[in-house]
Amino acid sequence: MATTIYGIKACETMKKARGWLEAHGVDHAFHDYKTAGIERKTLEGWVKKVGWEKLLNRSGTTFRKLPDADKEGIDEAKAIGLMLEKPSMIKRPVLETGRDLLVGFKPEEYAAKFG
Repeated sequence: MATTIYGIKACETMKKARGWLEAHGVDHAFHDYKTAGIERKTLEGWVKKVGWEKLLNRSGTTFRKLPDADKEGIDEAKAIGLMLEKPSMIKRPVLETGRDLLVGFKPEEYAAKFG
């Protein structure tokens, strides 16, 4: 089972999640949005699995700095566009393990998946 964790290297939550994976011997690849971006097909697949509302990080600095007009009337298409343009608006981490997708870091969810 291939496991990939998506996020930003400097993010504290990412550091905790990657540390958990390493401490528990979970072999994984790391995809950094800052350097590699995100493919539309990948993002659209995630939206189908968990919904754009769960993926769009409205509490982050990048979203908060958007002009008010960009924050209004958000639907799936607009959210995908925003996240493609500024991948740091994608909630972190996103952990992809075959068919499963975990968004955010909760040690108990990771333990249930890899326990």
